[in-house]
Amino acid sequence: MSKAIKIGILAVLGLFIVIFSVIKLANSAPSDKTSDQISQPVNVVSSSDWVKGSKDAKVTLVEYSDFQCPACGAYYPVVKQLNQEFGDKIQFVYRHFPLRQIHINAEFAARAAEAAGIQNNFWQMHDMLFEKQKNWSGEKNVGDIFIEYARLLNLDVERFKNDLDLKEIKDRIEDSYQSGIRFRVNATPTFFLNDKKLQNPKSYEEFKKIIEEAILKVQ
Repeated sequence: MSKAIKIGILAVLGLFIVIFSVIKLANSAPSDKTSDQISQPVNVVSSSDWVKGSKDAKVTLVEYSDFQCPACGAYYPVVKQLNQEFGDKIQFVYRHFPLRQIHINAEFAARAAEAAGIQNNFWQMHDMLFEKQKNWSGEKNVGDIFIEYARLLNLDVERFKNDLDLKEIKDRIEDSYQSGIRFRVNATPTFFLNDKKLQNPKSYEEFKKIIEEAILKVQ
């Protein structure tokens, strides 16, 4: 192969890489709607968040999660136990981060939780979705399954069905997702403790120790 041809091939490859990089950057850029929040710390609670514990707690645990994610399902009982043990000593913040490209039902599940939240049952639906994750994650018609969950929670089922498609709900989920993009979340679950990203603890005891140390630091 002549030197001129090699240079030509390298030039074409270089141009392709530049174009690909520009497209990728454009697709990953935060939306204008949320760009004004970029400078806020990750532990600042927004209107899109669901919160447990005390608002006055000096330790905040933020979780970016996907209801269909098996790893999130595995961490669910761990996080629930942490909330029960620490109570008002911490503030727990749940944020949606549906991995839409690989979890086709994650977005719908987030909408189901939000629709239940309108009837003050977000956490009840949150728990049910994780506890029954294996029952719905691989199904094609999850809408009927989620409606049955709403019935089990004694929700107004007709209202629940109507609320599933509310723009308000879709915007809340997207706001939550975009905040994760800004904080470089690229997997679920992702945890932040007092604005510091954690390497996911390998056990309940390890997670508990990390939180205990954080509480001691702020006392």
